[in-house]
Amino acid sequence: MPELPDIVVYIEALEKRIKGSILERVRIASPFLLSTAVPALSSVEGKKVVELRRLGKRICFGLEGDLWLVLHLMIAGRLHWYDERAKAVKGRSVAVFEFSRGSLTLTEAGTQKRASLHVIQGEAGLEDLNPGGLEVFDATTEEFANALRARNHTLKRALTDPRIFSGIGNAYSDEILFDAKLSPFTLTQKLTDKD
Repeated sequence: MPELPDIVVYIEALEKRIKGSILERVRIASPFLLSTAVPALSSVEGKKVVELRRLGKRICFGLEGDLWLVLHLMIAGRLHWYDERAKAVKGRSVAVFEFSRGSLTLTEAGTQKRASLHVIQGEAGLEDLNPGGLEVFDATTEEFANALRARNHTLKRALTDPRIFSGIGNAYSDEILFDAKLSPFTLTQKLTDKD
């Protein structure tokens, strides 16, 4: 599952390719992908991409008119860039985003279709999707410790809860715990300051 570092890399790659370009068309092949009805998906077509950002484990495409496409790749979603549109339509894509500079496709392996796409109006709409977890790279050690100990959970559950920490999922929580030499079953309120 793409997590914070992966999403950051996706955004950096997308900024080089689509920032400032026009989103000409969005084609969705899976009825399970689109999670919103208002604003309509067609409202983003013909709009310029003005910003890209991360919201937890989601990729947010900021478009003219304060419209946002918010994409959550979940476990099996992957993005692929094609300079030539003809190549983009050949695959088994869940969605194709046609930009003035090329096409971005979303594929999803497996049978469980969990990826989601929201069309959002304004910053307030984005904030409604924000689970509110602490941005770990912006936090002090004290802020991190306070967030971790605020509720009594296992370390694994606390690290992967998007309401506690933003952008950490299963894979990176395992890496964090391995590096810290801590059991995933340790209760957060039993941690020492050294831990």
